[in-house]
Amino acid sequence: MKKILLASLMSAFALGALAQPPAKSGGKALCDQCGTVQAVKQEKRKGEGGAAGIVGGAVVGGLLGNQVGGGTGKTLATAGGAVAGGVIGNEVQKRVTSKTVWVTTVRMKDGSIRNFEQEAQPGWAAGNVVQVQQGGALMRR
Repeated sequence: MKKILLASLMSAFALGALAQPPAKSGGKALCDQCGTVQAVKQEKRKGEGGAAGIVGGAVVGGLLGNQVGGGTGKTLATAGGAVAGGVIGNEVQKRVTSKTVWVTTVRMKDGSIRNFEQEAQPGWAAGNVVQVQQGGALMRR
């Protein structure tokens, strides 16, 4: 009789253990403003051109164009050099003011995919859970 009682208790214990819900994988449940990092990559962004690049390039281009030809040809070369120099100067300024950014791709709780940019290397990697702060900044959870 004791053996039957002991066997019944062991069976009930085993069935009770099997009936427990499985443990959640990943620990914490995601909040509404949270998501899982899918990728982090570095990208180069072209800077902005401006008056300094255009004017500086136009002056240099005009001076170089003025060294070519004579008479009407010299005037055309000066004007053409100034225009070409302005375009080139603007592009040079864009390259000089370019910057490197880190782009974090996040799958949000609702399933949508969002990209976030920042200038500093982030402290998270693919698989980490992050929370979107007010203003669009990310914070590791």
